[in-house]
Amino acid sequence: MKLLNLIRNNKSSIVLLGLTMTFLSCSDFIDVDTDTDNPTNAPLSLLLSNIEVNINDVTDYQFYTGTILSVYTHQMTTREEYDQYGTRVNNILLLNEWNKIYLTLKNIETLILQGTESGNMVYVGIGQMQKAYLLSVAVDLFGDVPYSEALLLQSGITSPKFDDQKEIYTAIFALIDEAKVNIASDEGPLKPGNDDFFYKGNTDRWIRFANTFKLKLYNQTRLTPDFDQAGFDALIAEDNFFASIEDDFQFKQTANLSPTDERNKLFLESYNSTQFGSNVSPWFYEILKGVNPNIHSGNPDPRMPYYFFNQLADGQFPPDQGNTSTGDPRADYWDQESGFFSIRFGTVGPNRDHSVENSVTYPGIFPAGGRYDDNEGGRINDIMAGATGAPPRPTGIAPHRILTYDEFLYIEAELIQVNKIGGNVADKLQQAMEASFAKVDQVVTQNNAPQTVPKLVGEAPVTTFITNVMTEFAAGSDEKKLEIIMTQKWVATFGDPLDQYNDYRRTGYPVLANPIGASPEYQLNNGDGFPLIDSQTTLNGGANAFQQSFYWPQDELNVNQNAPAQKDPTTYKIFWDN
Repeated sequence: MKLLNLIRNNKSSIVLLGLTMTFLSCSDFIDVDTDTDNPTNAPLSLLLSNIEVNINDVTDYQFYTGTILSVYTHQMTTREEYDQYGTRVNNILLLNEWNKIYLTLKNIETLILQGTESGNMVYVGIGQMQKAYLLSVAVDLFGDVPYSEALLLQSGITSPKFDDQKEIYTAIFALIDEAKVNIASDEGPLKPGNDDFFYKGNTDRWIRFANTFKLKLYNQTRLTPDFDQAGFDALIAEDNFFASIEDDFQFKQTANLSPTDERNKLFLESYNSTQFGSNVSPWFYEILKGVNPNIHSGNPDPRMPYYFFNQLADGQFPPDQGNTSTGDPRADYWDQESGFFSIRFGTVGPNRDHSVENSVTYPGIFPAGGRYDDNEGGRINDIMAGATGAPPRPTGIAPHRILTYDEFLYIEAELIQVNKIGGNVADKLQQAMEASFAKVDQVVTQNNAPQTVPKLVGEAPVTTFITNVMTEFAAGSDEKKLEIIMTQKWVATFGDPLDQYNDYRRTGYPVLANPIGASPEYQLNNGDGFPLIDSQTTLNGGANAFQQSFYWPQDELNVNQNAPAQKDPTTYKIFWDN
């Protein structure tokens, strides 16, 4: 269905093209320089805008790996194959991601070549930064991938070798340094402006992004035996990182529907879809509600109504399959107190596959541009159809957050906690949490919501929540402190699951739901005679089911004579994974 929707809506001709060819091994690249009916070179401004639109797709929801990764990081659940970590070879979302990365890299190479030839070095530097970002995504998802020979089709290389992932990371660090020099040079008659959807040509912000992104990569590799301590020290000494949420590296979505639908992709996957596939994770919900006994217990998170929209009002009985005569809600997971309704990860229970479109909880205004939960409920089908008496439609305006100021502060907190940099870790964690609440307020302000949405920053529940977390933090062991930092980062970055997937593989945090663990996963008890049964969740692959990386597309391996044998993703680790 995702593939059919992709084709029907014509949202990405590049992906559709990629499904009919193996672009690293054939001669049918999209190449703006060989169109005989148009000028030889596309304008740099058009190249840059097209590249950035495509970069926005990478790791996003709907047709890309954000949908999978949000399940692997237990912020969403699903009935699809990626439940129970079951993503298979040639999964369409992974194919879309692979194709998008490499075809965008091809366009970036064109931008860099043309910018260099014309002396427009700011364009070159921005292209190099975006190339570095895409290469890091490719390595973080797949490990060894084509790099040094990947874009040499015109030189006759039809079977590019898969380069060692560590060597690619070394090249990424070098690319970032080159990009900074070129961006700072201010050379060339042409400068990016409105064609740059990220920073509108602001070179100071591009350099702060370059440094912050480089710090993120150093943090990911900090436990590797050949960690570049000298380079890390030099970056810390430079001290030119994100300074506020205005520096966030994010793609701003709009409410425009034509010529393409520019609303948030998680919004399109949920609110604008006839097949609801991404359910909010009960594990995530219970941690935010403060009922998980091992983290933030008794400390409910004020962001819940911004993160989740419950179609069911408080205490409302589920209307889809619930049996009012027996009191059986026939729900895989339903919290009567709040109306939260979903399915559990790895569920094999009898209520897993019911049609519950009028009961299920939706992602809220912050991650998706959806509804703020005002405790009054409301059927999304009626809302989206504009039914008489229904609340106004949500706007779908919420940015695709890729690397943000609050995430940077959490990175600093982690580095202080593990003694990589100096500073007061408690102060830094509190700054990070405060910035994450401010980010919610910013997203809400820019959403133009057709409902009254209260501010978070400065409100008593927020102050209480942060104070309680800091008390918990002060009482914790060093390991517990690291868990709290990573858990709060996980909560704050809801909607940006790639870095969460990276963090979990690096640190083991946050702790994720374990269907085959010794203790019950969920604490919910509605007191209605229909308790959750722990044995109804499982992992078919057992304790080692978690995929440490993803399959290479089998189509690529079949035609590329220099490709490796297919991996076992449960054992094939990224080099920085400890």
